[in-house]
Amino acid sequence: METVRGFFFGPTPEEQKRKCNALVRQNVRKLDRDIQMLKATDAKTKTLILQSSKRAQRNPSMAKQANQDVRIFARELVRVRKQSGRLATSKAQLQSVQMQVNEAFSVRKIEGSIRASTGIMKDVNSLVRLPELTGTMRELSAELMKAGIIEEMVGDMIPDSELMEGEDDEAEEEVDKVLSEILKDKLPAAKSKEDELPSQPVEEEEEEEDQAEMLAQMRGRLEALKS
Repeated sequence: METVRGFFFGPTPEEQKRKCNALVRQNVRKLDRDIQMLKATDAKTKTLILQSSKRAQRNPSMAKQANQDVRIFARELVRVRKQSGRLATSKAQLQSVQMQVNEAFSVRKIEGSIRASTGIMKDVNSLVRLPELTGTMRELSAELMKAGIIEEMVGDMIPDSELMEGEDDEAEEEVDKVLSEILKDKLPAAKSKEDELPSQPVEEEEEEEDQAEMLAQMRGRLEALKS
C-alpha cells in the first residue's frame, strides 16, 4: 500500500487483475494434478478388477470372495470417475470465471468503473463450495469483492454427503456397466450378482495383492483430494 501526501491507496486495477489471475491459475494447476491422480487410480482399479476376476478363475474355492471384490472395486471406480467428471467441470467453470474477470477489468479500464457480475458470483459460489477448492477460492472471492466484481463473500463448502446424494440409486447399474466395459462385455445381463461374475484371463502372472489394503489406499487418495 502506497502513501502519497497523506492519502492511502490500495492495489491498482492491474495489480488486482494479476492477483486474481494468479489465484485462478493456482486452482487450475491443483485441479490438473487431482485429475491426473484420479486417472492413475482409475487405471489401478481396473487392474485390480482383472486380478480379482483372474483369482476367481484360478481358485474356485475363492471365487465367491474374489467376485465380491470385483464389485467392490467396480463401485470405487464409479466413484473415481464421478469425481473426475466433477473436477473436469470445475476446471471449465474456473477458466470461464477467469475470462469473465478479465473482461470486467477491461470494461473498467475503458469506462473507468466496474459493475458487479452476478454471473461470476454464481460461478465462484459454486466453485468455492467444492472441498477441493475451498481455501484458495475463498481468497479469490475476497480479491474479487475488493475489486468490486462481486458484492459479497460466497457460501460454505458442500458436505460430502450432499455431493454424493442420489448416487446410490444409480450405483449398481453403473457398476454393471463398468464391469461390462472392463470384462469385455462378457458379463451376462441376467447374471450380475457377485457369485455369477465371469472371470477374465490376464496376459501375465501378477503377484497376489492385499485387496483390502489396496481398497483403503484408493479411498485414501480420494479423501486426500478433498483436504
